[in-house]
Amino acid sequence: MSGYTVAIVGRPNVGKSTFFNRLLEQRKAIVDDESGVTRDRQYGVADWNGKNFNLIDTGGFVPDSDDVFEIEIKKQVLIALEEANALVFMVDTVTGITTLDEAMAHVLRRSTKPVFLVVNKVDNSERLLDATEFYSLGFENIFFLSSMSGSGTGELLDAITALIADDIPETEDTVIPKFAIIGQPNVGKSSLLNALIGQERTIVSDIAGTTRDTIHTHYNLFQKDFILIDTAGIRRKTKVHEDLEFYSVIRAIRAMDEADVCLLVLDASKGITAQDLNIFSLAIKKGKGIVVLVNKWDLVPKETNTAKEYEKDLKNRLAPFTDVPILFISVTEKTRLFKAIELALEVYENKQRKVTTSQLNEVMLKAVESYHAPVVRGHTLKIKYITQLPTHVPSFAFFCNHPDEVKQPYKNYLENQLRSNFNFIGVPVRLFFRKK
Repeated sequence: MSGYTVAIVGRPNVGKSTFFNRLLEQRKAIVDDESGVTRDRQYGVADWNGKNFNLIDTGGFVPDSDDVFEIEIKKQVLIALEEANALVFMVDTVTGITTLDEAMAHVLRRSTKPVFLVVNKVDNSERLLDATEFYSLGFENIFFLSSMSGSGTGELLDAITALIADDIPETEDTVIPKFAIIGQPNVGKSSLLNALIGQERTIVSDIAGTTRDTIHTHYNLFQKDFILIDTAGIRRKTKVHEDLEFYSVIRAIRAMDEADVCLLVLDASKGITAQDLNIFSLAIKKGKGIVVLVNKWDLVPKETNTAKEYEKDLKNRLAPFTDVPILFISVTEKTRLFKAIELALEVYENKQRKVTTSQLNEVMLKAVESYHAPVVRGHTLKIKYITQLPTHVPSFAFFCNHPDEVKQPYKNYLENQLRSNFNFIGVPVRLFFRKK
């Protein structure tokens, strides 16, 4: 999984969210005609020609006055410039070049990173003629497209993916397990790292966002070798709340790309937020192992069954992927911290697990026998043979007579059988159905 990151920048209402949705093939961002509706920072993974990259939609701002507007926009572009590998600068042919576009272009021209100028809403030849005025902004890579219809997006994606190196084969160096500590600002990520290492490796303070960069720490404990990646990651303390989120998200995504297992740290008093759930589902999509650590548990008033109820509630929020270890810790009291590392190592082992074909067939064909797939359109599904594929994420091919007829509930049943028989706790499992 490449860690290449592309950020979409541009003033509000040029069509960034529509374009973002098209690349991710989903309606994820809120799209509306009112300026600046993309409140939520949006991020996902885009795939093109077998290569994938992180895509970040920087959204628009709703300012109080025009001059604040320019400051905010500029601030946002600067963050994107600093954090992303390449930028898509979006403008709109209907309104033509505005002063905001010019201000943004001025900032982007000074960057050493690749900038793709994308002129949106070019959906007829007359507009194509109008769009040529954007050449005056002075960018070499210029693309004319319509994010509504999708025309022209292929050429842009070709140009972006041409910059992404092919996956590097694993070397001895990549065999050491890598654990990323991820989560919202101020949940105790850096404190966890310090407590584990037993020294103030990162400066910890109560101001959200004091961790400057992802920090890699090589660790040797219980005769185990692993690398811890701390991702809190915000550069300036003066940043407004929104920018803070933006930074931590980009950092978390980058760290995720490098890690084998993600330790998602939550604040016990706040529970799991929408942002955490987004990061959780992104980690699954990237095929990473996951351990959920509920920190500051010492501060939660306890009644009977509190931990049990809390865990049950948490699993409801994490559904459908609930086969994850959840551990209640307190970094300040140093409770259950080594247990957290043991769990991470266990999840790492589970992720590497290879099940022999004979063992798979013996167990799984019995499971198929004891609960047959429902008949679809008069077809009875017959699964003949199962094998594990040689991939980074545990993946299994089921050879059967009607691969397209296997419905989700039955896929879930088979996945649960795999999990209960072969211990893939904390690890996403992929199932493929192929024609025998």
